[in-house]
Amino acid sequence: MFRFEEPLYLYALFLVPLLAALHLYTNYIRRKRLRKFGDPALLADLMPDVSKYRPDVKFWLLLTAFALMIFVLARPQFGTKVETEKRKGIEAIIAMDVSNSMLAQDVKPSRLDKSKMLVSNMVNHMQDDKVGLIVYAGEAFTQLPITSDYVSAQMFLETISPDMIHTQGTDIKRAIELAMKSFTPAKGVGKAIFLITDGEDNEGGAVEAAQAAADKGMNVYVLGVGSPNGSPIPTADGGYITDNTGETVISHLNEDMCREIAKAGKGSYIYVDNSSSAQEALSQQLDKLEKADLESKIYSEYDEQFQAVAVLALLCLILEICILGRKNPLLKGIRLFGNKEK
Repeated sequence: MFRFEEPLYLYALFLVPLLAALHLYTNYIRRKRLRKFGDPALLADLMPDVSKYRPDVKFWLLLTAFALMIFVLARPQFGTKVETEKRKGIEAIIAMDVSNSMLAQDVKPSRLDKSKMLVSNMVNHMQDDKVGLIVYAGEAFTQLPITSDYVSAQMFLETISPDMIHTQGTDIKRAIELAMKSFTPAKGVGKAIFLITDGEDNEGGAVEAAQAAADKGMNVYVLGVGSPNGSPIPTADGGYITDNTGETVISHLNEDMCREIAKAGKGSYIYVDNSSSAQEALSQQLDKLEKADLESKIYSEYDEQFQAVAVLALLCLILEICILGRKNPLLKGIRLFGNKEK
């Protein structure tokens, strides 16, 4: 595995094309000014010791050495030793409802934002576990494949919004089926699907899907977000979503559906309100899951590879010093940087 120990130095490479452009521009200005003095061929005869190509060669050698030194500062390394580390953990797939009804504000700041806060705290308390993210509405897709990279999980979590899925509605069955396919083949590890929803299921089949997941050893936990009393769904212009008759749509938390799915999935139902009780219940359910050895390969030793790059940079500097800016009178018969005279 190749890496840079100090990758921030690589930003200095942006200077290379700028210096090259500046050199070409100054050459253009210099030649333009020389043409004002007379014919270029006549000027070349008047200055026989001036080389046309040597200054350019010296500049490109210096620029190459500069770029190579940046790579030296970034410390290129190769991983030489691979170790397989065993850690005890669980696998959790979080399926989050992103339909428009999740914008309702009966839970502050909104059902969706409250759900994201719950998941964020859940990920923050993970250590040796693996987590994956699925978003769903009228369809479902994987937002983040199962991983132990918690930083990426937090980044992808922040980007979740109803705009991600154009097909509105709520298809819980499809979300559960996708979650079942998202686990690793590891055996003996606790595998759990955390379904975050307001319980509105437009397509049906969610209970059967939860039962199928439980039969395969994947427990389904349901986090019901919202209020059974219902709440209107705000729109971007400050109003509320209305139906075909112009009446304001009220979205209710369907707790009966949530409990039924959790029961079929051999998990539990957690009610999410404005208190912290849901977070505590979620932590308790995570602790109950069976932890097993999860293997991950890591590179434990890295060898520095800057020496070869430093040698190349040194060679460029030596060549730049050896090449004189003017023609060498002792080597007039040898033309490395120009056409031979007829």
